[in-house]
Amino acid sequence: MANEKYTATENYQRLLDNNKKFVAERLSEDPTYFDKLALGQSPDFLWIGCSDSRVPANEITGTESGEIFVHRNVANLVDITDMNMLSVLHYSVDVLKVRHIIVCGHYGCGGVLAAMGNSHIGVVNHWISAIKDVYSLNRKELDAITDEHERGRRLVELNVISQVKNLAKIPHVQRAWKERELRIHGWVYGLSDGILHDLDVMHDGMEDIDPIYRFDNL
Repeated sequence: MANEKYTATENYQRLLDNNKKFVAERLSEDPTYFDKLALGQSPDFLWIGCSDSRVPANEITGTESGEIFVHRNVANLVDITDMNMLSVLHYSVDVLKVRHIIVCGHYGCGGVLAAMGNSHIGVVNHWISAIKDVYSLNRKELDAITDEHERGRRLVELNVISQVKNLAKIPHVQRAWKERELRIHGWVYGLSDGILHDLDVMHDGMEDIDPIYRFDNL
């Protein structure tokens, strides 16, 4: 890893030095870059991704500052009791008026793999219990996959699909669907090849949601 070249102090200072280089590069390309950036943001995308440091949203999508509104947590979960996630969702959907929400997981996700096991690893066990629920609901399919690596990859995909469905159950999203276009997508990023895989589970309305989850009085 690159940071093994540096002492702890040097590695810390490297971030500040890199920031100066970033500023200089941007200003050389456009002297008004930061003036324009400071005026506000109007991203088209909300990204709900994993906290894993190897999955930086802007870098792997080739987008610039201001193009993607980002929320990240362990294993890219959409927990309807998580006020942090709900606050990000509210602001991005109701204020920024994003047109796409992307839930992006990644193969080799530590949270997902931990959920496949039975070891107690601390407070994170409470968080990833939702992934155990995904496994339980898809046990027949997953248990039929004898290769543990492939089983883990499939659980990553099923977890993303589950989070996409969770988003569709949230009133903020359903209210937006009554007013304008909003699409929810499920992606998985491959750490070993850098490719984003579209799982083709797009939601853009309430028609394909179980009626029990639909709100009529929004």
